[in-house]
Amino acid sequence: MTSYCRFRRSLLCAVLGAACGWAPAAQAARPMVVDDARIVDPQSCQLETWRRSYRDRFEYWALPGCNPGGNVEFTLGSAKLANNGDAADDYSRTVQLQGKTIFHKLETNGHAWGLAVGGSVRPPTLGDQVPNYYAYVPYTKSLLDDRWFIHANLGVQRQGVSPATGATAGIGTEYEVIPRVFAMVEAYGDNHTLPSYQGGLRMWVVPNHIQIDATVGTQAGALGANRWFSIGLRVLTAPFLR
Repeated sequence: MTSYCRFRRSLLCAVLGAACGWAPAAQAARPMVVDDARIVDPQSCQLETWRRSYRDRFEYWALPGCNPGGNVEFTLGSAKLANNGDAADDYSRTVQLQGKTIFHKLETNGHAWGLAVGGSVRPPTLGDQVPNYYAYVPYTKSLLDDRWFIHANLGVQRQGVSPATGATAGIGTEYEVIPRVFAMVEAYGDNHTLPSYQGGLRMWVVPNHIQIDATVGTQAGALGANRWFSIGLRVLTAPFLR
């Protein structure tokens, strides 16, 4: 069976699982990879930052974003990626730029969708995504009076030194377990690789302003080599860009 067929079958399982309540939902953002059809409030900003630890390496990410005009959120951030998990000074960096807008705003028990376009540049020493340009449509469905959300992404990307174009997709869901604490699970990938899976929790320390989170994940067929643990922080500001 090709990797594309395995990806489609795994993603179908994720979709069916989400539809049956396989895992719950609420306000997608960090720590989810599958994006939601929302942007930060007008004239507001946010910072999403996290560390992802693998068995033999790590990543540090910081992605600040702002919505200066009302319906377009701009994100410009970077990451520190270790080339050798045992050498503290052996690392590379990647830079990411993205714009995201919403065409249909989410309402309680309704749905929303939009468009995100962006790109990232990674050094040739890492061997892939040099650079990576992408676009995708985020979709979000609200259920149970905004206690449960299902998110889906469908897009395309062009990546590599010798550019290859491929399809990307993801499905994720979140659910309010107890007030201010949310559980999430998701599956995502592209048609050139096996899908990845991730699950975790996030909690509002200060509602709508400061959030902490933790996840565990893996890539299908990785035999433990690509398992990871992440811990992150998300900070949202009040409107101030006037």
